[in-house]
Amino acid sequence: MIAITGGKVVTVTNGTIDNGVVVIDGGKIISAGSADEISVPAGAEIIDASGKWITPGFIDAHTHISTFNEPQTLPGTYDGNEVTDPVTAHIRGIDALNPNDVAIGTVRAAGFTTCYTGPGSANVIGGTGLCFKTKQGKTVFDIVIPGTECMKFALGENPKRVYGQKGKMPYTRMGVGAVLREALFNAKVYSDALKKAESDPEKAPKPDFKLEALVPVIRREMKARIHCHRSDDIVTAVRIAEEFNLDYTIEHCTEGYMITDFLKEHHVRFVLGPLTMGLSKMEIWNATLKAPGIVEKAGITDFCIMEDTSSDTKYLPIHIGLCIARGLSEEMAMKAVTINPANLLGISDRVGSLEAGKDADIAIWSGNPFSNFTLCEKTIIDGEVYDNLN
Repeated sequence: MIAITGGKVVTVTNGTIDNGVVVIDGGKIISAGSADEISVPAGAEIIDASGKWITPGFIDAHTHISTFNEPQTLPGTYDGNEVTDPVTAHIRGIDALNPNDVAIGTVRAAGFTTCYTGPGSANVIGGTGLCFKTKQGKTVFDIVIPGTECMKFALGENPKRVYGQKGKMPYTRMGVGAVLREALFNAKVYSDALKKAESDPEKAPKPDFKLEALVPVIRREMKARIHCHRSDDIVTAVRIAEEFNLDYTIEHCTEGYMITDFLKEHHVRFVLGPLTMGLSKMEIWNATLKAPGIVEKAGITDFCIMEDTSSDTKYLPIHIGLCIARGLSEEMAMKAVTINPANLLGISDRVGSLEAGKDADIAIWSGNPFSNFTLCEKTIIDGEVYDNLN
């Protein structure tokens, strides 16, 4: 049993408590609250966090950790994009997830205890990603969170560039939309045929590995995560998602701050970022650190903030600090890397806040986590303590 005492406890869902106590045992949080209300159990190992901040372990809801392997195995060759076909729904990010990837330990030391990783955005449909804990493990079975798979879609410049330059569809944004609709249409037909075959096996369709992977998406059993930067691409993604009645999120949502009324009207959930991108392609020219503050002021509070590129997740708290300086509230900032991504990923019963019964995934900071003067001194995952200073 471990008791973390004396610090500022940011529970996220039940307020912030000065001079708080968090008790953990068996990999779970037993209690979290004021020192006046919670007694330290006899014999518990004490972690004195006086003058420090105690928060839930941070969550990056959109990374490419290990799929964009670090260090590179071959010059210019990442595992993250199977750039041989614009539709690779049958690709599984778990097949590129390496527990020894250097990014995992790097982001753990930055206070992140859970991340989502998956294929990149070269393909219109790129395959499935999944969540994992950033703890040390020998195999993927030691770190993955089963049942968190989502399907990656991508609109905009990336699939156009990858396939259009090869003289292959999609060459235009119209082509991207057509490829996506065709795949979803075929998946719907395949799914309907499978349902009919449940009562009449003779009507079973010919097995199709790609379409099989899209069946849970078309049945709303798996979330579609749609890469979009430009505002018109965001609107296209929403139109197609609604056309096929998908459970979906918008990933990046770079120009979403320009269409907040549309996002609210259509109840769009999104993961915002990265926000410090250079002008590498036209569709991200309007990226701004003001975006989170703008969407919050518009009344949108159910969004996450992400970093995207492998070990760069370690910089996300600092970049969120830059957003706070430009209008994002500190309360919203904390939710955007804790309970909001936990809700989006379907794991809020386990992580995202400091509450009794949840996984003991905790970060202990030397100060405000969003200050560049702050260090994450200890990261705790499933009750195992990692000392980041030694």
